[in-house]
Amino acid sequence: MTTRKGEVGRIGQKRYGGVFYEEFLPELRGRRGMAAYSEMAANDDLVGAILYAIKMLIRQVDWNVAPGGASEKDQEAADFVLECMADMQDTWTDTISEILSFLTFGWSAHEIVYKRRCGSSRDPRLNSKYDDSLVGWMKLPIRSQESLYQWEYDENDNLVALTQMPPPNFELITIPAEKLLFFRTESSKGNPEGRSILRNAYRSWYFKRRIQEIEGIGIERDLAGFPVLTAPEGTDIWDQNDPEMVAILNNAQAIVQNIRRDHLEGLVLPSGWKLELLSSGGDRQFDTNKVIDRYDTRIAMTVMADFVLLGHQQTGSFALSDNKTHIFSMAIEAFLDVICEQFNNKAIPNLMKMNGEHFAGLTDYPHLTHGDVEDVDLDKLGNYLKNVTTSGLLVPDEGVEDYIREAAGLPKRLDDYVPMPGEDREPGKVRTTQKPKKDTGDKMGSLDDEEPEEDPEAVEKARKDLGRD
Repeated sequence: MTTRKGEVGRIGQKRYGGVFYEEFLPELRGRRGMAAYSEMAANDDLVGAILYAIKMLIRQVDWNVAPGGASEKDQEAADFVLECMADMQDTWTDTISEILSFLTFGWSAHEIVYKRRCGSSRDPRLNSKYDDSLVGWMKLPIRSQESLYQWEYDENDNLVALTQMPPPNFELITIPAEKLLFFRTESSKGNPEGRSILRNAYRSWYFKRRIQEIEGIGIERDLAGFPVLTAPEGTDIWDQNDPEMVAILNNAQAIVQNIRRDHLEGLVLPSGWKLELLSSGGDRQFDTNKVIDRYDTRIAMTVMADFVLLGHQQTGSFALSDNKTHIFSMAIEAFLDVICEQFNNKAIPNLMKMNGEHFAGLTDYPHLTHGDVEDVDLDKLGNYLKNVTTSGLLVPDEGVEDYIREAAGLPKRLDDYVPMPGEDREPGKVRTTQKPKKDTGDKMGSLDDEEPEEDPEAVEKARKDLGRD
C-alpha cells in the first residue's frame, strides 16, 4: 500500500457557490443573518450595553510592540511598527473599533493598504509623518460584512479571495486573501465567517422582542379599551352580495382598527350606529416583566456578562460581581489575543518583507502585545510581593520596580538616578534624586560648600570659661 504525501481528504464545509450553509437557521444565514445581528446590536438595550462595555474596555487597553530579539536592529523594527500604527489615515483606536465588528457578526475583513513614507505630501500614497522612504501602512479599512457576495476557494478548500458587492455602485470586486486580515471569534471547519457572540442569545432575543411588542399593544388597548361598533338595526353588514354593505363593513372595520388615544382622537357616527370601548378588569395571567427579565438574564449569560444585571433584579453581592467581572475580562483578553495573532502572523511579517533588506538580520519579527483589561489589585499585589521577598524567593530589581510603578499609575523611574554614597534600599530610608557634586576644580569654592575649621585655642578657652576643665 502506497502512502500519498499530499492532502487526500477534505474539510467537509457546507459551501455551495461561495456561500456557507453551516447555520441551520435560514434567518441567520448570509445577509439575513447580518441584518438580524445588526438589529440585535442596534435595537436591543441589553445587547447594546454589553457590546458597549466590551468595546470601551478594549479601547482603553494599552498596545505595544515587543522586539523579536535584543539587537539594535530588532529594537529598530519594533519602533518602526509602532510608528506605522500611529501614522495611518485612521487612528489606531478607530481601526480597533472597526475590527471589533467581528464580535457582532463573527468575522471582519480588512484590506492592507501600503504607502511610501515620503514626509508631508498631498498624495495619500506618500503622505507620512516620516521621510525615510520606507513602506508603511496607509490604512487598514474594513470590507463590510453586509457587502459580502461570496467566498472564493480552490480545489483544496483554501481561501483565495473575497468577492464583495458594495454600495453605492454595487459592482463585483474580488480581493485576494493575501491582501486581507481576517478576524473571527472562533474557527469551525475553516469557516471564515466565524460565529457571532450573539448567536446563542438569538432565541431569547427573538421571544423577548415579540413579548415587548405584544406588551405595547396590550397597554395601548387597555388605555383605549376594546372597541365594539354596532350597526343600526336592520342593516345587514354581512351581506357579501350587496356592494354597499361590503363597503360599509370595510369602513367599520377600519374605524375600530385605527382607534388610538392621542390629540386627534374622536369619531363622528351616523344615526343608529353605536361605539363602545370595553375594558378588561383584573390582572393579566402572565407578568410580562418577569418574562422579559428572564430573557434578559439568558441573553447576558450567553456572553458571561450577567454581572450587568446585578442590582437591577435585587440579587447578587459584591463578591459575586467581582468573580463574574473577572471571568468577563478573561473572555475579552481572548478577543485581544485574536487581534494580536492576526497582526503577528500576517500584517507585521508582510510589512517587514515589504521593506526588503532594510530589516535584514532580524532575530525574529516584532510582535504586537496588549495590556491588561482589568486594573491590578494593589492590595493583593503588595501582599504577594511582601511574601515572596521576605521568603527570599524574589529579589526586587529595577524591572520589578518599573512594573509596580506602572500598575499603580506612579511616575516612571528616573533613568539618571545616582544613589548617594552609603545609601541603601532598606525600608524607612529616604531616597533622594540629588546627584553627588562634581569637583569643578574651583579652589575658592563658596561659603555654603566650605565647612568652618576649628580653632584649638578658642575651643580650649571656651572650655575653661564653662568650667569643664
